[in-house]
This record gives sequence, C-alpha cells and structure tokens, in this order.
Amino acid sequence: MADDTQNQPAAGASRGNKLLEAFGRLPARHRLALLIGIPMLVAVVVAALLWSRDPEYRVLFSGLSDQDGGTIVAALQQQKIPYRVADGGSVILVPPTQVHEVRLRLASQGLPRAGNVGFELMDNSRLGLTQFQEQVNYQRALEGELARSIQSLGTVKSARVHLAIPKPSIFMREQNRPTASVLVQMLPGRVLERGQVAGIVHLVSSSVPELAPGAVSVVDQTGTLLSANDTDPNGLDATQLEYLRTLERQYTRRISELISPIVGAQNLRAQVAIDLDFSRHEQTDEIYRPNGASPDQAAIRSRQSSESHEPALGMDGGVPGTLSNTPPGVAIAPTTGGAATNPPAPGAQAQPPAQNVKRADTTNYELDKTVRYVREPVGRVKRLSAAVVVNHRTSMVKGQPVSTPLSDAELAQIKALVTEAVGFDAQRRDSVSVISIPFNEAAAEAVSEPAFWQQPEFVNLARDIGVALVLALAVLYLIIGVIRPAIKQLTAPAPPPEPALTAAGPAMMAEAPAEAAEEQPEDPLDKVRRFARENPQVVATVIRQWVNDV
Repeated sequence: MADDTQNQPAAGASRGNKLLEAFGRLPARHRLALLIGIPMLVAVVVAALLWSRDPEYRVLFSGLSDQDGGTIVAALQQQKIPYRVADGGSVILVPPTQVHEVRLRLASQGLPRAGNVGFELMDNSRLGLTQFQEQVNYQRALEGELARSIQSLGTVKSARVHLAIPKPSIFMREQNRPTASVLVQMLPGRVLERGQVAGIVHLVSSSVPELAPGAVSVVDQTGTLLSANDTDPNGLDATQLEYLRTLERQYTRRISELISPIVGAQNLRAQVAIDLDFSRHEQTDEIYRPNGASPDQAAIRSRQSSESHEPALGMDGGVPGTLSNTPPGVAIAPTTGGAATNPPAPGAQAQPPAQNVKRADTTNYELDKTVRYVREPVGRVKRLSAAVVVNHRTSMVKGQPVSTPLSDAELAQIKALVTEAVGFDAQRRDSVSVISIPFNEAAAEAVSEPAFWQQPEFVNLARDIGVALVLALAVLYLIIGVIRPAIKQLTAPAPPPEPALTAAGPAMMAEAPAEAAEEQPEDPLDKVRRFARENPQVVATVIRQWVNDV
C-alpha cells in the first residue's frame, strides 16, 4: 500500500511534466490561444448563465410619490429584499415569489402612506384630537375611499378626489353646498365614456350628503373637463350629442362600405353632418262637421215622439134670442144609475164629443267629430350634408406612376350611390358633394402606424435574440477556432527522435523502397507527398531545421 501511495504522486508528477513538455512544444500562437481562449470561454459561459438566470421582477407598487418611494426602498434594504426601480422611481419591482409577502409586510407598517388612505386612517385615532382634526381625518378617509372606488374601473390608472365640505351654519342664507373635484389618470390609449363619467359623478355625489351631481367636476390628466360636456352651446345634452355622433358615424360607415370596393379604402374619405331637431311636438285636434243634406246620410242619435188627447170643454151655443137664453128643463134623475142627460131633441143627429189632440216629435242628430293626437318623433333629421373625397387614380406609364382624376361620369355614378345611401331628400335641402383630389401620401405615411419591426415589443425581442446569438457565436468560435486546435496539438503524441538529417534529408525523403520502385515507377513528388502525410512530425522537424539553418 505504501508503494501505491508513493507511486500515485509520482504518476501525477509525470503526467504534469508531460503536459508541460507538450505545452512547451506548442507554437507560440497555440500557447497564446490556450492562455487567452480558455478564460474568455469561461467568462462568456458565466455571463450567459447569469443573463439567462436573471430573475423576472414584478411590480410591487406603481404610481408612487418620491416620499413613498424612498420610504419603501429603505424598508426593502432593511429587510434585505432585492428590488429594482423603474419609471423614474414611481414603480418598484421585486422577485415574483416575494410580491405578496412584501406587500403584507409593508402594509403592516402603513406603507405607502401618501397614497389613497381609506377609513383605516380612523383606526389610528388617538386621544386628544380636536374636532377639526377629526373632521380632517374623516374627509381624508372619505376622499381615499372614493379614489379607490374610481380606480377599480378598468380604464383608470389612478384617481384623486378633493372634497370641499363647508361648515354647517344655523342661518339658512349662509349655508353653502359642498362641491367635489375628481382627477383621473387614464391608461395609455384608454378614454372614459359618457356613461362612465356620469357614473363617477353620481358615485361621488351619492357619497357626500347634500352634494348635487352638478357640483362634481371630473378632469383627466390632460386637463380636459370631462363633466362639462353634458351640454353644448346649442343646448344638447350628452345623450343627444351621443345620438348625433352615432348617427353621423353610421351614415359615414354606410358610404365607406359602399364606395370602398370601387376606389379602395385608402382612396376614400367621407364625412356626414346632420342637423337634428330634438324639439318635442304634440298636437291634439277635435273637428266637428255638419251632417249631410240628405236625410238618408244623417246619423240620428235619438228620436222622441209624444201625442196627447184631451176632451173639449162644454160650450153654450145656439141662435141668439129667447130660446137660447131659456134655462134648461128640470133634470130627471135616471133610475138606472147612469149620468143625468138631457134627451136629444126629436129628429136631431148625434154628434161625436169634441177632443183636443197634442203631438210632439223630437229628433236628435249626431255631429261629425274627429279627434287627432299627433306626437312627432324626437331627433328628426332637419338637414343632411355629405362630403366625399376620392383620390386620383394611379397608373404606371413607362415605369413611372401617373395620377389621373376620375372622370365626370365616374364622379356622377359615385354621387348617385352616395345620394341613395344617405336617403337624399330635396325638401329638406340636403346636399351631397363628391370631388376627386390627389391625396398627400407623405402626410398619410406620417400619420400611419409604425411597422411591426418598429414596435417596442419586436425591438426588445430582437435585442434578446441578438444577445443570445452573439454569445453563442462567441462560444463556438472560442471552442472550435481557438481552443480545439490548441488542445489537439497539446494532446498529440510526442514526435520521434529527430533523425540526423542535414543536407541529405531531402535525399532520404525522396528515397523510396527499392521493391516498390521495381514494381511500378512512381513520381518523386508523389512519394514526397505520401511520406509527408504518413510522417508529419518528421517533415516538420526537417522544415524547422531548414529554417534554423537559414
């Protein structure tokens, strides 16, 4: 065993000596390649590993003020948590596995403080607060809660709410209504719709007692007063304006869809202006007409007929004289119980008793009556104007683009289509105009969206791929072009002892076996080439000796 342990260091020393001898036999170029290439390869590999293993940081907080950012960074440094700062310090990023844990830790410390503080501010109330301080804390908490509610909208990045709540007064004349102002910062490329603005206004007004919706102002990050567009100088409210814009867009889209297949979507521009009548018209008519002259056409409502018969009263009559003035005779009572009558004179004819007859007829006729209730629709189109611009037609003449305007017949056809598409009405004094003008291509290209290779996402992806490709090419070059030849030369077997070659070296190299010469004559140059391929070390030694002799 002792002999084995003693032989191992000796074997290691012998191998080290052999490597040193082989390294010493290397040319200066290969020795330099090994001394520089191997450290460079290690450095490139380590850099690639570090770059590929760079952890992906995620957002911890965004939209921070300088004060909050500094406090949070100090807390992260104290807790030895890796972090990164972006967007000028307003965004702090941490490793993805620690996002939620760090948020909970910082929340326990009350960070961030300058952000939207809600009613949790009331949890830290202490003894000795004055009424004014309590009111200020309540107002801050209410503003923070409203800001949080507004930030929950998908299009809002951040929001701030300012409430102006006056002090209550015992005098009615000195009482003031509260007001509110809302500042919203939108996400890139997002806008608030009219319904969303109205929702924010009603949310704030409903959260503060006696706050009217008209006393709430909503402003975006550009300073545009969003809540002031409820009415325009013409007296239209937001709903009416939205209806007008929607109707104009529908007419414009109808023209574009109709004319684009003819001239191309890039060669057409159309605009439609509509004058709408939003006034309300209600009319009630009640018309009476007499009946026709013909009784057959008359409409009888009711008819009443009455007839009465009354006996005539008794009257004295006769020839004036003594006979007519003579009183009647003595009345004889009838024995049959009938009425007392005077016997008719002999030879006289009986007369019917006299009667009075009354007859009344009442006929009521209907009158013609027409009741009409008219309510005209709101938003009636009073006048419509459409303007269409068509680009010149471009054709190639002798390899050069030539722009030619559309003919009058083509413009007339397009105008006829537009007239039918918008429902042209001459009584409303509608107008349709179609002209052909060459477009400014430079301006169109300037306002067009950048190409996909100019997009930030594509640029970042190309940069990452380029860095990885450069690192891979550097590694391959160092391995194949620098280190591999040197290692191959280093691990090559040691050359045999140099033969005593002087000037006779070429003669010996040119000699060929006698037997091979006798069998087949061979070109001396081919013999030298074959010998050099079979014995490269010998040839190298001979050439080195020649160079040294020179």
